[in-house]
Order: sequence, then C-alpha cells, then structure tokens
Amino acid sequence: MRKLLYIGLLGLVGILGFSSCRPSTPYVYRGLPKEYILAWEEIYGYAYDSVPCPVVALDLYSKGLELDANHRMRGTGYNLYISDIFVPESHGKDTLRLVAGKYHSERTGLPFTFLPGKNWDGQPTGMYVLYVEEGKLQSIQMLDSGYIVVKDTTSVMKDLEFTLYYRSAYGSRITYKPHFQGVLYPWEKR
Repeated sequence: MRKLLYIGLLGLVGILGFSSCRPSTPYVYRGLPKEYILAWEEIYGYAYDSVPCPVVALDLYSKGLELDANHRMRGTGYNLYISDIFVPESHGKDTLRLVAGKYHSERTGLPFTFLPGKNWDGQPTGMYVLYVEEGKLQSIQMLDSGYIVVKDTTSVMKDLEFTLYYRSAYGSRITYKPHFQGVLYPWEKR
C-alpha cells in the first residue's frame, strides 16, 4: 500500500512539475481582436518609380482605440497596419483605391499583392499589429504572411477578410483571422 501511495505521489508531482515547466504565452499573443471597427485607407498613388501600379495602406483600429483630430491614437486596443498594398489599374483608368479581389503577401510589387511584415532594426514595416494602452505603445506583433479578401458591399462600404500568419515566441506558426466591415475612410498621403 505504501508503495502505491509513493508511486501515486511521484506521478502527481511529475504531472504538476511538467505542467509548470511549460512556457507561458506572452500577453501580445492572446486576445488579438477578431473585428476591427474603424479603418483608414492611406492613398499613396504611384509611390515607386519601379512599380507600375498605385499603392495604398490599411490602418485599422479595434474597439477601445480611436484617433484624435491629428490622427494620434487614444485609448486602449489594437491597431492592424498593412503598408504597401499594390492595387491594379481598373479598366484602363487609374484606380488609386482598393478594388475587390484577393491580395497575397509577397515582395514582387505586382497588382493584388502587399508586403509581408519585417522588423528592420527595431522598426516594423509591411504588416503588424500594435497593442496600445492608454495611448502608449505596449507591444508589436509582426505578421509574416497572409492574404486579404476585399469585397465591395456598396460603393463606399467594404468587407475585408484577413488570413494572416505569425510565429509565436516559441516558433509555432499561428493563424490570425480578423475582419472589418464598414467604410474605408480615404486619407490622401501623396
């Protein structure tokens, strides 16, 4: 009987010991929003001499995070930013805004593509999610690949579905699938 009690205690200690050795997941990887409620489409036009199509960026905000009159973040929440989205020219005319279709992350600069996230000496570029608390940046999550499906619901309304990927601090690949439905407010940046 004593031997069984001893074996049982060793098993319990082993289970508790191994579960406590499991690395905890950093806060930034938990609770990324599934929905963004405010979105700006930054319009850059023909920003690159070597790229023959217009460029836009998406700047999306979760509940709790807003912009003041000077476009500075206020509140607590998440900001999804995707720069350098290459839009096609539509029907022979210059279309400087997002058009319906599926956009993929790659570095070609071709229509219907956008740049993946990259950390250049501590500066995020491409696509990433910021976590802001009381107007102050707390963390940055780089997104390394993915795609965006853009649907026109009316002439001013867009439905955006994202499938984005990133690596956790422990190397596992994580899929992030947020969405936005509403007005993409234009912001001329050319």
